[in-house]
Amino acid sequence: MPTKVFVNLPTSDLERSKAFYTALGCDINPLFTDENAGCIVWSEDVFFMVLKREFFATFTDKPIADPHEVAQVSVSFSQDSREDVDAILAKGIDAGGAEPKPAQDYGFMYSRDLDDPDGNSLGFLYMSEEAAEQGPDAHTAEQGGAL
Repeated sequence: MPTKVFVNLPTSDLERSKAFYTALGCDINPLFTDENAGCIVWSEDVFFMVLKREFFATFTDKPIADPHEVAQVSVSFSQDSREDVDAILAKGIDAGGAEPKPAQDYGFMYSRDLDDPDGNSLGFLYMSEEAAEQGPDAHTAEQGGAL
């Protein structure tokens, strides 16, 4: 079982990318940051490596997708409340990000998407405690309805 998660994301502007992620509340690990890459610290176990597109290309023989045009992966982060979801989206939009679609409210889960300035998609969600522990049907039952 992995103990750390590293997500590599391409960027066309490394400084803009680092500024965006620090505006969300992340730190930069200078030990793994240079002119080609920035190590974004989400938590003690989750890191984003924002890599200049040319440098990113050295890790694969496959073409590097333009995140403004295609979605290859969506990474989501849980938050402690709906208000926390809204707050981080506001920070991201203020820092140059965009919300590609309206918020999604499923009753047991509230989520919003945020595209960074390079078009990489991030999701932020809050899930009710009942649903997180016992599945969505538990929240629906708690609310007196059916899923």
